[in-house]
Amino acid sequence: MTMHNQPPLDRIHIKDLLLRCIIGILEWERTTLQDVVINCTLHVDLRSAGLSDDIADTVNYKALNKNIIQLVEGSAFFLVEAMAEAIAELCLQDRRVKQCEVTVEKPGALRFARSVGVTVVRGQHG
Repeated sequence: MTMHNQPPLDRIHIKDLLLRCIIGILEWERTTLQDVVINCTLHVDLRSAGLSDDIADTVNYKALNKNIIQLVEGSAFFLVEAMAEAIAELCLQDRRVKQCEVTVEKPGALRFARSVGVTVVRGQHG
């Protein structure tokens, strides 16, 4: 079966994860914790888990969330792009995640804007 004939994958969402960390390129940003808001969408085949009702058949999003928190709160990225890339790599460590979309936002980073952010889309290699 070719990729075009396969049904679309199911999704797991982690929405509006609010964390504080060092992020930014300005001098004050290198010493002041700032808010970031993270959203992740994981593309996964959830049929086995739906039938078995067993956590072993799905991505443990509680464990993933804990790992994202540890990564972000311990980080000191200059760019939200780099943070998003690192979170995407973390999501893809579970080979069942075929693709992920990670959005990292910095609320209040731009005057007159509620937030600014980036979204990266990454998939399994090979």
